[in-house]
Amino acid sequence: MLLLWLLLLLLLVPLLAILWQQRSRGTRPCWLISLQHRVAWGMLGWAAAWQQWRLDWSTLNVGQSQQQALMWCLKKAQGSCCLPREDTDMRTFWNHLPLTQTSHTQEEESEETLPSPSSPWYHGDASLQATLLGLITLNKAYPEVLAPGSTACVTPTSPWPCSVPWLGHALGRVSPDGAKDPRTLLLEALISPGLRVLEARTAVELLDVFVGLEADGEELAEAIAAGILGTLLPKRAAELKEALEQGPRGLARRLWPKLQVVVTLDSGGQAEAVAALRVLWCQGLAFFSPAYAASGGVVALNLWPERPQGSYLLPPGVPFIELLPIKEGTQEEAASTLLLTDAQREKEYELVLTKHTSLTRCRLGDVVQVVGTYNQCPVVRFTCRLGQTLNVRGEVTDETVFSVALAQAVGQWPGAKLLDHVCVESSVLDSCEGSAPHYEVFVELRGLRNLSEENRDKLDHCLQEASAQYKSLRFRGSVGPAKVHLVRPGSFKVLREALAACSSSSCRPPEMPRVIRLRHLAQLLQKRVIS
Repeated sequence: MLLLWLLLLLLLVPLLAILWQQRSRGTRPCWLISLQHRVAWGMLGWAAAWQQWRLDWSTLNVGQSQQQALMWCLKKAQGSCCLPREDTDMRTFWNHLPLTQTSHTQEEESEETLPSPSSPWYHGDASLQATLLGLITLNKAYPEVLAPGSTACVTPTSPWPCSVPWLGHALGRVSPDGAKDPRTLLLEALISPGLRVLEARTAVELLDVFVGLEADGEELAEAIAAGILGTLLPKRAAELKEALEQGPRGLARRLWPKLQVVVTLDSGGQAEAVAALRVLWCQGLAFFSPAYAASGGVVALNLWPERPQGSYLLPPGVPFIELLPIKEGTQEEAASTLLLTDAQREKEYELVLTKHTSLTRCRLGDVVQVVGTYNQCPVVRFTCRLGQTLNVRGEVTDETVFSVALAQAVGQWPGAKLLDHVCVESSVLDSCEGSAPHYEVFVELRGLRNLSEENRDKLDHCLQEASAQYKSLRFRGSVGPAKVHLVRPGSFKVLREALAACSSSSCRPPEMPRVIRLRHLAQLLQKRVIS
């Protein structure tokens, strides 16, 4: 009987999809919208229940699940394989396949990019489970947020890591199927005052959307009033103008009074964008990420949308995950990797992924700290990326240390809100001639148009307080003071577009680098300095 119901649902969805496409936005009857939504959620419920059962079984039988994931990678490996595919145990696997490391050299930085959802990297258990279970848990945490017409995605790529054909119907998105133009997506969202969920691929991209909305708000309002989407909406255009006139703080709630949650995909370098959105445009809204996308693809899923700081489950399926211990007090790695069952609470590990496309054990550089367990699997939070470190005189200033110091410094700049930043070692720009090597720091701020020398010096003082090694080098004169440059609004959007243009993927890389090692990218920001 259950199989018959599932078969019926599978038969109905394509038919309903055709009916949907045959009707314009203004003429779709309510019964069709409601029926499509119910059918899609019926399918989602069945699929999510199956994935929840698989997840519970795999996390209760971690050793067996990881062995099966390893066998799957071996069977799917393309080309020649140096390992026996039938009876390979973990020890043989470790002995035959040495660790490789993600490179962060200047030549290879432009090639680092997170794959698009159509990439083979996303075809693992983690991405599918993150999508299906994430939707169910989000709906439970915030009832009615996924009702028909309550969701809008304002970026061409969705934050949900697995592409499911009927996902748009389950989410009740207001955007037309296949819409890829960012301006059209934003207009569709702006003319829908009843939104409860706002989606964007990443937080930095959503930040770009709001900054662009403020800059182009008058033009967008005129387009809405003129009926650019097929319907004249002068009242909504007036509401948009009024909301923008009151400034950025709380803008999302003024545009969409019923808005409850923002959904973005968590990945490296997103924390500052989330903080800026929380303080300004998305004040009072909850944030939810269905997954964590590390340097090598989706590796962890979020089952707890109500938790303010991202906690992610490392599942034992595909991709095959190992943990490389980080020595306490350093960023040096241990001699060998561990399996998920060997993870210890409060300890830090670097993630190691094995992909079936080339059968390599790749160190991702993403560091996690174990904060709990789900059955027998570790629940982690991501702390930093090993490749995002500064080193001009043998010191190691990691991403977290620098970000904390910068946040403390910005907190002492009257009226300033940090939107984005990157660092450049002085040798990249040849700016250390006649002076000690130092950090060049480019920041984009809201609320402050000029930086005094006193404010610039505060960052160097905060860095010395945060790092004893940096303080010692500064005291001896081996390292010069950090130099802070304020860039004009929109500079980091230009930087991200430049990163996308020089990457091997057609989609923008969601990871935001905090250390730039390519001279032409550093010079791009240097040309946009205003203070």
